[in-house]
Amino acid sequence: MSSERPRGSVTRTGRQTAFDYDLAIVGSGGAAFSAAIAARRADLRVVMLERGTVGGTCVNVGCIPSKALLAAAESRHRADEARFPGVRTHGGPVDFAALIAGKDAIVERLRRQKYVDIAARQGIEIVEGDAHFLEGPVLDVDGRRIEAAHYLLATGAEPAIPGIPGLADSGFLTSTTAMELEELPESLIVIGGGPVAQEQAQLFAHLGTRVTLLVRSTLARREEPEIVERLKAALVSEGVRVCERAHITAVGRAEDVVHVTTDDGQEYRAAQLLVAAGRRPRTSGLHLDDVGVGVAPDDEVVVGGDLSTSNPRIWAAGDVTGHPQFVYVAAKQGAHVVANAFQQAARHISYRSMPRITFTSPTIASVGLTEAQADEAGMDCECRVVDLADIPRAIVSRTSTGAVKLVAERQTGRILGVHMLADGAGDAILAAVYAIDAGMTVTDLAESWDPYLTIGEGLYLAAQAFTRDLSTLSCCAV
Repeated sequence: MSSERPRGSVTRTGRQTAFDYDLAIVGSGGAAFSAAIAARRADLRVVMLERGTVGGTCVNVGCIPSKALLAAAESRHRADEARFPGVRTHGGPVDFAALIAGKDAIVERLRRQKYVDIAARQGIEIVEGDAHFLEGPVLDVDGRRIEAAHYLLATGAEPAIPGIPGLADSGFLTSTTAMELEELPESLIVIGGGPVAQEQAQLFAHLGTRVTLLVRSTLARREEPEIVERLKAALVSEGVRVCERAHITAVGRAEDVVHVTTDDGQEYRAAQLLVAAGRRPRTSGLHLDDVGVGVAPDDEVVVGGDLSTSNPRIWAAGDVTGHPQFVYVAAKQGAHVVANAFQQAARHISYRSMPRITFTSPTIASVGLTEAQADEAGMDCECRVVDLADIPRAIVSRTSTGAVKLVAERQTGRILGVHMLADGAGDAILAAVYAIDAGMTVTDLAESWDPYLTIGEGLYLAAQAFTRDLSTLSCCAV
């Protein structure tokens, strides 16, 4: 490996000429495009290398297709719910092939508009092929050598497949292939308890599939217990069978039926099996050892706070780093890499107010520390939990399964974390992001403006609960 720094310098007025490109990016997802656009703004020469489909996880197999199907499934489920007296609706059977075709149309349109067309308009060269590093560092792309002043690894992540006996031969689905099925399965076993497993389980349940969710530990284990308890109740009420601490020992398929056995002797059967047990960074085949880039045992590229690797010309951003797997994290990291590589900006990202959302119904939305995390950090905190049944918006909408939990520093009242389970929580959590960014206290939040009959009022009521008994207050009381 060469530790040579890039020859010359690159600025808006002085272009690097010692290399083929200023920046070569392996991958074409959120981190890749964010970096490429930032680089083009600085008049840098950019090439993007993609061995599969342009656009990465989010637009092709992640956020866009899953949320499109979740919205459709929820629409059908709401039609079957009959929540309101005097209003009768019925979901009816699902034309699954038409639903998948509609999802595909949205994906293709957004891939063209937000990725392919953007690349052409920005002057970003895209090269199709399988890239790997050679000593130098230089990239080999199906026999073509590409040398750049700096390289960005933005290869994302892929479904993690546990080593369960018989699983490989069972014809299992992943979150990707499940959204490509031509027929809606009558029954489905989902392995996993994280966000993808939760979303996929509820998606198929809302479409009419009988779903069993097998969770190795506990459902949504990183969320607050008050949130998890209510989420589990919501899933069970919709017919999802939730089995926690299910240690799977074997998987088999016979006569178009999947058999899953656990260590307590239980056997679960379904027409299809979906593995949603997390995602692993995609680093295989890149030959990172040849250029001295460190990789952790779980395949993530080891990076510093500035997203640099152990090779001074190679950087990494997005899911491949093992950092929180959200497209907005990847995008922010991609832009930071360009500033750090070409402007020596030494930028670091704070994740203190990073929101995280699971698009179940009701939706999980969180920001900041959980109570357990605050305790582990040695912080003296106190919390308040407001049940959704006490929030007027939820009452009138008849969607009262959920809660709002606020974690605050006891002595100062500074807000440390906000956790919500509610319809609309994904939008309301933005207010909590701003509150943590601004260093607000529960007193600040309780004295701020609160629009009545919004789900965001839950934040206001949780703040009020630190000093008042909510049962003694009228609507809109301050």
